Amino acid sequence: MTDTPASAPVSGGKRIELTLRALVLGCILAVIFTAANTYLGLRVGLTFASAIPAAVISMAILRAFRTSTIWENMTVQTVASVGGAMSSIIFVLPGLVMIGWWLEFPIWESVAICVLGGVLGVTFSIPLRRALVVNGGLPYPEGVAAAEVLKVGSRGAEQTESAVRENKSGLWIVVLGSIVSGGFAYLASARVFAGEAARFFKLPVALGGGATGLGFGMQFALLGAGHLIGLTVGLAQLFGLLVAWFIAVPIMTSPEYVTWLNGFGIDSVAAALGSAPAEELATTVWRNEVRFMGAGVIGVAAIWTLMKLAGPLIGGLTSALAANRRRNAGEVMALTEQDIPINLVAGLSVAALVGIAGLLAWFAQASPALAGATPMLVAGGLIYVVLIGFAVAAVCGYMAGLIGSSNSPVSGVGILAIVAASLLMLGVMAVAGVPADPSIIAYALIVTAVVFAVAVIANDNLQDLKTAQLVEATPWRQQAALIVGVVAGAIVIPFVLNALNRAFGFEGGPPGIAAEPLAAPQATLISALARGVIGGDLRWDLIGLGAVIGAVIIVLDIALSTATRGRIKLPPLAVGIGFYLPAAVTTMLVIGAVCGWLYERGLKKTSFADVGRRMGVLLASGLIVGESLFGVFNAGVIGATENEAPFALLPAGSTWPAMLAGIVVFAVVTFALYQWVRSRAARV
Repeated sequence: MTDTPASAPVSGGKRIELTLRALVLGCILAVIFTAANTYLGLRVGLTFASAIPAAVISMAILRAFRTSTIWENMTVQTVASVGGAMSSIIFVLPGLVMIGWWLEFPIWESVAICVLGGVLGVTFSIPLRRALVVNGGLPYPEGVAAAEVLKVGSRGAEQTESAVRENKSGLWIVVLGSIVSGGFAYLASARVFAGEAARFFKLPVALGGGATGLGFGMQFALLGAGHLIGLTVGLAQLFGLLVAWFIAVPIMTSPEYVTWLNGFGIDSVAAALGSAPAEELATTVWRNEVRFMGAGVIGVAAIWTLMKLAGPLIGGLTSALAANRRRNAGEVMALTEQDIPINLVAGLSVAALVGIAGLLAWFAQASPALAGATPMLVAGGLIYVVLIGFAVAAVCGYMAGLIGSSNSPVSGVGILAIVAASLLMLGVMAVAGVPADPSIIAYALIVTAVVFAVAVIANDNLQDLKTAQLVEATPWRQQAALIVGVVAGAIVIPFVLNALNRAFGFEGGPPGIAAEPLAAPQATLISALARGVIGGDLRWDLIGLGAVIGAVIIVLDIALSTATRGRIKLPPLAVGIGFYLPAAVTTMLVIGAVCGWLYERGLKKTSFADVGRRMGVLLASGLIVGESLFGVFNAGVIGATENEAPFALLPAGSTWPAMLAGIVVFAVVTFALYQWVRSRAARV
């Protein structure tokens, strides 16, 4: 491996890599992707990896500079993708509004949580680079795909005319995908098309008499997300959906189940609803009971992953310390092996921890119930952040390498972290005599938010470093760019959250202008877990049942993978996500995964298969970005006009014609888009 490939431009003998123009462009893209991911995560509970569309846009823009290099494009992609990844903090932060602690998102506190946790995510994952990226043998699907895109589209002596055409076509695919998905979202908001098709019903008495139903959201963002997660994960989510909605929900809404629980003196949700309509009965039981089973599945899956990581954790630390000793001894290391020095990593980590200590102390002092226990709370919070934070950095980094950043277990990390933080707060209450108070739940959520920021950045960091390894970029420069991206993403998040909170609101928080609050599935579940653990009324039986289901799924996954030599898998984390994401979301994700599989299957025997696959990823990314940005824009218009449906052309209430029209148009446009992308790939 050479330090400077001959095909790469240099300036004065130095690499053109970490430049001001690359950082500025990366920050602009980080703002765009962060806003899009924030909306998508709150609306449907998913975020997407933005590395590939960021790389394509960067190559198209920096092509105007004759000295642009593949490493500059790598820098842009790094800043943009980590900014977009930071948006996953919205899986926790809205919980503070849901419990009534915040009425809106304070700017400096929100930014501090994101920046301090994000910097720790970078520094904690640096020692893992050699073990997980260089020597781990992990596939890093998104990192490898991004490297392929960069190699094809960046300037250099080896770039062909077809590569130039692919780069230009890729940009147009992202743009058109964004326009189409944003346009369809506008028509749905105008009520020309129904945004969702669903059907709920009660089963015959012979089948238990419970309620269930199914639906799918006609959202191109979900179609694109389904394409990106792939068929294996999509089918695993479908398995979780079927178990949740066609086994758990019917059983837990049946009269026999209600009677059985009453025998143990337990009042079920279904008993309180009585003879409610099927939709209300099924959705309420799923929201208040079945989702906690999904939390158990995800928790067990995350613990199983951590158990498998003991070796890579120790190996990564040993390798990083050894490299630092060689550097201190005067050994000259190749550019592609130079991380930020471990002593500087330690300094950055300490500085971030000091900032976190100040944040936690300020929060505790501001609450009369916690002020007397401030030293204990700060010390416990810091120990928790260091121990749990480093563990989740390893888990998420490993899983990002195994199945990709978009599928990494950040949801499982959030669930485990909030339960552990809440139990820690119970201990503080017992030792320090702190009375029961909402501030205790809020403190647990603050600490969990910091740990979650560590998790999501480590999740993205190692994926980007894999791309950097494949294009022979300098690790320490990429790590510096990651910190810039953390700051760029952190700054925009509270502003987008406040706009969405004002327009739509969150369940349990102040009502928004629009009638229906944002679903925010992860934040809803995480805040409910915190309230349940600290309040003492958490349904541990449901979480325990989910844990048993998770253990069974782990065994099934191992058996299937062994029997088929890895061709068939049942990822436990994906199954758990199928439990707690809304059914309409999961169904469309599965449809998107199947569409992506069919599209790529049709490319297999063509001469342009690789190009077509890359363009399919760009189409999916564009579909996500367009609809999500329209959602943020729509929230701003709602807030400015105080009109819950500012674009409405028809009265409220979905009608069968609107639903059927939406289904037909959605299907036709989907087919046309895939055919158009295929034709573009064939012409390259």
